[in-house]
Order: sequence, then C-alpha cells, then structure tokens
Amino acid sequence: MALRSRTASDLGRIGILMGGPSSERDVSLKSGKAVYESLKGANLDVVAIDIETDNAEDNIKLIKSFNIDCAFLALHGRYGEDGQVQEILDSLGMPYTASGMYASKLAMDKVASRKIIEVHGLHVPRYVALNRVAYNSNWKIPGTFSCPLVIKPATHGSSIGLSIVDKDADVNKAVEFAFQFDEDILIEEYIEGRELTVGILDEKPLPIVEIIPKKRFFDFEAKYSAGMTEYVVPANLEKEIARKVQVVGLAVHKLLGCSGCSRVDIILSRDNTPYVLELNSIPGLTPTSLLPKAAKVAGIEFQQLCIKLIELAYEKAKASSAN
Repeated sequence: MALRSRTASDLGRIGILMGGPSSERDVSLKSGKAVYESLKGANLDVVAIDIETDNAEDNIKLIKSFNIDCAFLALHGRYGEDGQVQEILDSLGMPYTASGMYASKLAMDKVASRKIIEVHGLHVPRYVALNRVAYNSNWKIPGTFSCPLVIKPATHGSSIGLSIVDKDADVNKAVEFAFQFDEDILIEEYIEGRELTVGILDEKPLPIVEIIPKKRFFDFEAKYSAGMTEYVVPANLEKEIARKVQVVGLAVHKLLGCSGCSRVDIILSRDNTPYVLELNSIPGLTPTSLLPKAAKVAGIEFQQLCIKLIELAYEKAKASSAN
C-alpha cells in the first residue's frame, strides 16, 4: 500500500482530540498520547486537545482556541465514535480522521448496524435487544435462546459491561450489569470459534489479526493488560478462508458508510462461518493496538499510519466540499 510523502507544511497544524467523557477515557488518552508522540517525532505541528465534557459549545470554543487545520480523532466510545464530535467538526468545516457523523453514529449502535449487516446477507449472532424501560425483575429470556449467552451494552466498546453467562440463574445479574452502562443492551447467542479482527485502511483490508486471550474471552483486562492475550498476525488461516473474512470486513466497512480506517471484529465459527460482532470506527491507536499491528505486517509503520490517516482526512474533506 503506497504512502505519499508530504512535508509538515502540507499537513498544517494537527490537533489530537483525546480523552473524552466516556467510560473509555483512559484508553483514549493512551491512543492520543501515542499519536501525538509519533507525529511530533515526524516534526509535524501537533497539539494535544483533551476533551473533558460533552458540552458542544465548550468543545467548539476549545477546538477553535488551538487554531488547528485538521483534527486527528483518538477518542473512543461515546462522544468520540457516536457522531457528536464529528458533527461539531463538520459545523466548523474542519477536516478530521476516520468516518463521518452518520457512519460513526450508525457503527456505534450495535442494534442498528446489525440490522443493516443482516439485510445484506452477512452473518451476525442471533440476538435480542432489550431497553431498560421494558426490563423488570419478572423478565425472562426469550424461549428461542439458551445459555451460554453474551450480554453487553448496545453502544459501548472495549468489552465494557460485557458478560458471558452459562446459567439461566445468572442472566438477570448480567443484564443489570450491562444496564449500568447503557439504556439499551444486547443478548446474543455465544458462538464458539476463533476471534479475529480485520483492519480497514483506505478502503482496503489489512492482514487479519487472530486474538487468543488467556481468559475465556477478550474482555477489558485481556485487552489492556500485558501478557493476557496472544496476537497472531497474519492469522493462521487457509488462504480461501482468510480472503472470505477480509471480504466480510470490507463489506461491513462500506455498508456502514465508513471512511479512512475502521476495525471489524469477527468470530469465525467451527464451520468457518464469519459472524460479525461489531465495527470500531476509531480503533485503538497505540503501536501495540490491533489496527497498527496489522498495518505493520502490511509494511506500514505506526508513524506512517498516523500520517496516512491525516492525508485521508484532507482527501475526505476535499471530496465532501466538491459534492
């Protein structure tokens, strides 16, 4: 994948938006710091902007105060991947990395995005959505579902609020735990298989990463604690199966209207069927995060990746202004 060479002056002043008010703030700060240090090392004019509130007016003033030419989004979770910051940047006419407002909002909503994925013939785990208003202590699992089940918030990442439940008696506890993080949750069948992720960069799939956690599943601890997970890049898959997984990942990226980069999480079942779990519109961006791991195997070092995302941000803004 060729990367064009640009000078620092071509790219202007870059603001790294990081932090945010969501449950993924600490993860976002790590992404933002890594991107900042990388771009600083490339002698770019770069500033770190810590988003601390979800108040739009305050954030508009904050972003304007740094007099930046382009925003690099290192925000994760709500008020980062849900379209709100993207809407602010659109109103300012500011180029920014990753997907636009509507695609970000759609990808963040696991229920809405899954409906689109299903309609287009791709596989997702069987699931039921549950709203807090509809839930009470007498609620029962639908008869078509049986344990083990996965129960998780509908609009959170980093496996926050997620449980795998093996016994019916534990379902309500897991439901109530998920409701601590969201008004809507998903209850889905547990699919035994290999955990894979497909990074997308500039409308092309990167090498597949296989995730092998030492725990039962890739939860918050397994994701962010050293030594808790093994990563195989590229995943050890037959060529035909690997291609099928990459095709599914790219299809999800396009179906949800994403741009720049994304990362699609997939379970490959025992019969080699790819089941789509979710799309991350702003994947983790430290050198050891999954998208950068895949990019490195494709010959793209972390600094190159960060610069490429800025170039794509300017290209997206130019295309948008031409329409």
